[in-house]
Parts: sequence; C-alpha cells; structure tokens
Amino acid sequence: QVQLVESGGGEVQAGGSLRLSCAASGRIFSINTMGWYRQAPGKQRELVAAVSSGGVTNYADSVKGRFTISRDNAKNTVYLQMNSLKPEDTAVYYCNADYRSDWWARYLEVWGQGTLVTVSS
Repeated sequence: QVQLVESGGGEVQAGGSLRLSCAASGRIFSINTMGWYRQAPGKQRELVAAVSSGGVTNYADSVKGRFTISRDNAKNTVYLQMNSLKPEDTAVYYCNADYRSDWWARYLEVWGQGTLVTVSS
C-alpha cells in the first residue's frame, strides 16, 4: 500500500509564501508523474502543477510565475513553492502520484489526504 503524506499548509496573508511537501511511502518501484491539485469550496478539483520523473513541469495558467514545483526522486517527494499568494489560491491542496510497485506492474494512481491553504486579504 502506497501513501502520500502532505505537509506545509496553513494560513498566510496575501502576498506571502508557503511551501508544500508530499512524501510517498510504501512499496514503490518507480513514480512517473507527481502533481498538486486543489479544490476550492464549491468548485471542481483542478490541476495546479505537475512534474514528470525527468523533470518536465506543467502549470495552470493561474499560477505560472508564482508557483514552482520540484521533486526529489531519491526521497519520492514533491514540493510546491507558492509565492505571491492571492485570496483566490485558498483551497485544499492534494498531492497526486502515478506509481508502480514492480517493474512488471501497471501504473496506479494515489492521492494524499489534502492540506488546507488559506490566504487572507
């Protein structure tokens, strides 16, 4: 069983910064893409940023230039540095990963429990 454990959420004033971390643990042979999604009250979950095992990144237009995603493959950990935060960034942030448990296994998707980010004006 693979688990993702997120940390780093909290409350910050507009213009401030937060750094989210997400560590994967369990029976892991390899991880393909790792990413961050968010869900604001009354809205659908949306992709914030993702990074492939080779370091290729993808960002939502709303966070480009403000957020940076990175990963440490040796630690099976992904980070999200969030700068210049805005009240509209307020949401529960979820970590996501595509992993496989063995070289012959198919890739499976796993989600973290979510961490709340609140940006006050």
